[in-house]
Amino acid sequence: MSLQTDAIFIKALRSNEVLTAKLKGRIYDTAIPLPDEEAENVPIPYVIVTYDGMANDTSTKDDAYESDSDNVNIGVLVIAETLDELHPLTAMIRDTIHDYFVGHVDEDDEVPVDYNFTAQGITYDSMKPCFWQKLSYQCDTNR
Repeated sequence: MSLQTDAIFIKALRSNEVLTAKLKGRIYDTAIPLPDEEAENVPIPYVIVTYDGMANDTSTKDDAYESDSDNVNIGVLVIAETLDELHPLTAMIRDTIHDYFVGHVDEDDEVPVDYNFTAQGITYDSMKPCFWQKLSYQCDTNR
C-alpha cells in the first residue's frame, strides 16, 4: 500500500465533483503529461500530487526485516491564477482529502491510518504567471 499512496490521494481528490469541475479535471499524478515546451501553457488552475518518499517505521518493528507500517510523504501542489482563487481551492482540497479518508478508513486498507498536515508558504511565479502552494501530508500507512 505505502508505495502507492499517491494513487489514493488522486482518488480522494477526484471523488469531489465540485473540485473536479473547478479544476476541469486537471488533477495530475507526479507530472503534467505534456512535452516540456508546452508545460508553461497548461491552463490554470491545476493540481499535481507527488510521492515524496517514504521510510519503514522501525519503532513498531516486530519482524526481523521490516515493520508492518511505513511513513509516506505526499505533496499536493496547488496552482491558481490569483490569490482569491488559490485560498478557497487549497481549503477545498484539504477538506476533500480529510473527508474522504475519514469516510473510508474502516472499509479501505489503502487509506492511510493517520497523517500530519503542513503547508508551505504561498509563492508567485511571474513566468507563468500564477500563485502556488504545496500541501504536505506525512502519512502512517500499512506496509
